[in-house]
Amino acid sequence: MDIQQNIVNKVAQSGLVTLDPASFYPKGERVIYDIKDNLYMGLILREKDFREFVKGHDWSQYAGKNVGVTCTADAIVPAWAYMLLANRLAPYASDVVFGNEEVLETVLFEKAMAKADFEQYRDQRIVLKGCGDIEVPTSAYVELTKRLTPIAKSLMFGEPCSTVPIYKRKD
Repeated sequence: MDIQQNIVNKVAQSGLVTLDPASFYPKGERVIYDIKDNLYMGLILREKDFREFVKGHDWSQYAGKNVGVTCTADAIVPAWAYMLLANRLAPYASDVVFGNEEVLETVLFEKAMAKADFEQYRDQRIVLKGCGDIEVPTSAYVELTKRLTPIAKSLMFGEPCSTVPIYKRKD
């Protein structure tokens, strides 16, 4: 008897649908603009100097990039300063957000998921893939859970051969 005839792929027969959160990974280079470099003596933002910088800076270098604007210095930066940066970056950058790398990734993933049609997962048994080549922020898993829970039959985390149950609809 041929041994291969007895091997059954239970994962393939399970009816599980694998969803890789990395499929929502937004393309484009990420750049962080840190306003700390514009602070006088590393402490304060002088409006006149900052406005001159904003006016003369080559913003085209951010063309097609996803930009996070932040300040890593322990300084109070007025909201208008970030607004000026956003105004100058907007014509060039793919996206501009307020925050560090983590916030930038979170916002980019959320925007990508907002465009997705999750209806295809209605009444499905879904496994959110837990590992891959692209690092997926935890916030993306939270957002996917929020979007899938109302429509999915069940939701799991991991790989089809080894899952952690998250949600199962009571029928």
